[in-house]
Amino acid sequence: MASSTFDTLLQKIETRAARAGIIGLGYVGLPLAIAVARSGFAVTGFDIDPGKMVALEARRSYIDAVSHEALAAEIEAGRFQATTDFAGLAACDVIIICVPTPLTKHRDPDLSFVEATSRSIARHLRPGQLVALESTTYPGTTDDIVKVILEGTGLKSGSDFFVGFSPEREDPGNQHYHTATIPKVVAGDGAEALALMKAFYGAAVSAVVPVSSNATAEAVKLTENIFRSVNIALVNELKTVYAAMGIDVWEVIDAAKTKPFGYMPFYPGPGLGGHCIPIDPFYLTWKSREYELPTRFIELAGEINSAMPRYVVGKLAEALDIRAGKALSRSRVLVLGLAYKKNVADIRESPSLRLIEIIEERGGRADYHDPFVAEIPPTREYQALKGRKSVALTQEAIAGYDAVLVATDHDKVDYAGLSKSASLIVDTRNVFDRLGLSAGHVIKA
Repeated sequence: MASSTFDTLLQKIETRAARAGIIGLGYVGLPLAIAVARSGFAVTGFDIDPGKMVALEARRSYIDAVSHEALAAEIEAGRFQATTDFAGLAACDVIIICVPTPLTKHRDPDLSFVEATSRSIARHLRPGQLVALESTTYPGTTDDIVKVILEGTGLKSGSDFFVGFSPEREDPGNQHYHTATIPKVVAGDGAEALALMKAFYGAAVSAVVPVSSNATAEAVKLTENIFRSVNIALVNELKTVYAAMGIDVWEVIDAAKTKPFGYMPFYPGPGLGGHCIPIDPFYLTWKSREYELPTRFIELAGEINSAMPRYVVGKLAEALDIRAGKALSRSRVLVLGLAYKKNVADIRESPSLRLIEIIEERGGRADYHDPFVAEIPPTREYQALKGRKSVALTQEAIAGYDAVLVATDHDKVDYAGLSKSASLIVDTRNVFDRLGLSAGHVIKA
């Protein structure tokens, strides 16, 4: 049966007759759905959030990487539709899982979304389907969890249906690369599953990179993010050491990166944000315990990066004491930038939330300004901050704060005007130096 099932599905994919189902219409799923639809497939998007359905019905994108016009074009062409009814999975020939994989409060993997989604697929599984996971996770998840749940139906992977893994590589705010132009690593449970993965993703993206197993593909994504986490931790640690020596780490990095080989610049900051780098490395540390192997680099990097918000607030308190003669506990602070990176509205795991929390734990009052985030939405860890609104960045408002803490260097900010209006600025992104606005009241942290 495997040959005829495989041949039929491969032909459907190659002729664009296959319908794709994308589960999870967030930062990964919606851009992928539009890219797949643009390549000629009919796409059904699935999500449990009725608010997303309302937005999509109105042709309104809630993801920066997908314009309203691009969304409307695919809907009006009949290539994209969205629903909360997972019964529609039965009509899909290719099903892609793009759901969150967070950590528990003990830094253990939380695969509840992957498991629940796999069970939903199992209820509608039929012969002749390809199911692929994109969510970042530890090596073995696709084969040991997704495949096992699906085979609980009595159907068999590699003969009745096919299973694969292709790690998402989205980079919110990146103007140079988008879903269709980023090479896609693909893997499958067996040669036929891999061939189907190559055919499907190869139709939607510029290049596919096949690897030998699902576990290998899962390890690729972890390696990419661990690489960034460890190197960011290194420069964060260098920042603290060089600051104690009176050396500017930013100047050091700028000079070091002139070397045309053997060096790649990474930059310090107030902490790590985004869904990937602060979280994904711990999927490997958890899995490594099964093999009784330590992951000292990864865990140390996590400790250093997690300590950065408290270090920054310490520098803020020191600057207030020395420059303004005022304790943090009696100060009003404006945190500039709530998003975890510049020019996006994404606040997932943003260190700005932790900065606000620490400032207020120490008795200060913290507000924020962010041109992309008008109000703090509900978050799992910072429920007390829900509903706070971005303050206007007027001259009068700025003058009312004892310090401005630059956490995210959005381009949509008048830094020259800010420098003139603020009495004290603590800059974690080196933005004032980069813009030639260095001044005595601008302190790097």
